[in-house]
Amino acid sequence: MTKTITISLSPLEATDDGTIKNAIAAETGVSAKKITGYILRKRSIDARGRQPKVILLLEVFIDEQVPKPTLFDPQLKNVTKAPHVVIAGAGPAGLFAAIRLINEGVKPIILERGKDVRSRRRDLAAMNKEGIVNPESNYCFGEGGAGTYSDGKLYTRATKRGNVQRILQMFHHFGAESDILYDAHPHIGTNKLPHIITAMREAIIECGGEVHFDTRLVDIILNDDQVAGVKTANNNTIACTEIILATGHSARDIFELLDRKKIAIEAKPFALGVRIEHPQFLIDQVQYHCEVRDPYLPPASYSVVAQEYGRGVFSFCMCPGGIIAPAATAPGEIVVNGWSPSKRNNPFANSGTVVAVNEKDYAQYGFTGPLAGMHFQQMVERRAFDAGGGHLAAPAQRMVDFVNDTVSSTLPACSYLPGVHSSAIKDVLPVAITQALKKAMGDFGKKMKGYYTNEALLVATESRTSSPVRIPRDQEMLQHPEIKGLYPCGEGAGYAGGIVSAAIDGERVAEIIAAKKNK
Repeated sequence: MTKTITISLSPLEATDDGTIKNAIAAETGVSAKKITGYILRKRSIDARGRQPKVILLLEVFIDEQVPKPTLFDPQLKNVTKAPHVVIAGAGPAGLFAAIRLINEGVKPIILERGKDVRSRRRDLAAMNKEGIVNPESNYCFGEGGAGTYSDGKLYTRATKRGNVQRILQMFHHFGAESDILYDAHPHIGTNKLPHIITAMREAIIECGGEVHFDTRLVDIILNDDQVAGVKTANNNTIACTEIILATGHSARDIFELLDRKKIAIEAKPFALGVRIEHPQFLIDQVQYHCEVRDPYLPPASYSVVAQEYGRGVFSFCMCPGGIIAPAATAPGEIVVNGWSPSKRNNPFANSGTVVAVNEKDYAQYGFTGPLAGMHFQQMVERRAFDAGGGHLAAPAQRMVDFVNDTVSSTLPACSYLPGVHSSAIKDVLPVAITQALKKAMGDFGKKMKGYYTNEALLVATESRTSSPVRIPRDQEMLQHPEIKGLYPCGEGAGYAGGIVSAAIDGERVAEIIAAKKNK
């Protein structure tokens, strides 16, 4: 007999097999001797009470053998001589589109403007140590895209868009730990993602697919309203009838290319603000109601949301035990993002805290048309660079000082390696964004006692939350409504909001194309 049950245990109890079996016996009313085993289906933490609990969803086997785990098979085919599809971008959308094409017997040819993971590290080191930005190789561009260095948070609400579990199984197949299959908020870690991305690329090549680094797309060749090929920056032309455009939310040159070619694109809302860093021990105290975090509990995270002056204000990409990273894609701009290693063992917790912006905000600064949001975003990032003092130093201000319009006389230690510069962040952000953030700081402090403190540091600017441009596509066939064979995909096209949703979107587009080519 099998039963699916939920049990609640202390963090220490949840690590002990015997204690778990005793809890199963108590819950089911069956002798512990009759419980032959169990499979963990989901694990989460409930920290609402004074004593945090670990919640386990278990499939329990009573007087019955526990089945052996079924190994996930990605079912990759040899596509060396198969018809091909060009994929622009080797981020989550592009990589998962490539794997899905191979599943279906179609050859992917991936064009990635940046470098492979190993080579990319040198350019990231130059950003952190010397403030040098390589426009083709940075935290956003390169193998794995922005996802490789966004620390691998795999939690998504996009469960209706596709098979989330398949995406998690694929990551596990290529090297992620098995806990991503059952944790409520799965996380890989920036230190482990490069090996997984490399394994995916090697599998694609082994099956006959192609991956070309340092190969930037510069033009899409059209025959009337049909894709006929692509041109790259190294003067190569590749004939194709389908291209998956998975270039990410920061490929401004691609948006400009489409606009120049009169291919329909449109401005879209996004969110803009700062990254806020607290000492991790403080967030642990706030969330776990303790002086010192239980060693069997992970570093605490948080999620906050409010409506201020008619605008949504919310935390974004929260990184417990994390690091703030420079995410600029061109000289003369400051963009910050956050990531965590797999153990989340750094002394700081950081989270993007952002405010919704839209076309009316863009117009106030004279920006109109399909690239209005991109130009608005760029304006704020350049302001941040000017306020930071150069070399990628970021403008920063203590939280209470920010609310009180006081430039901080000192700044606390910060994980942002290029360094921070005491500045008035209100001079960087548009007035409406500043007002909403100020109000939200106090409101969040009421919800989380201890959150509102001058020990917290605001670092500007968090501006790449999503794409400021949407590339339209047909809802059924997922291709551009005007250009046959052009398939906008993932975050850059405006159809995803994280690693998993981008991967799902890549798979969906690949399935549509494969079905057409395999008729």
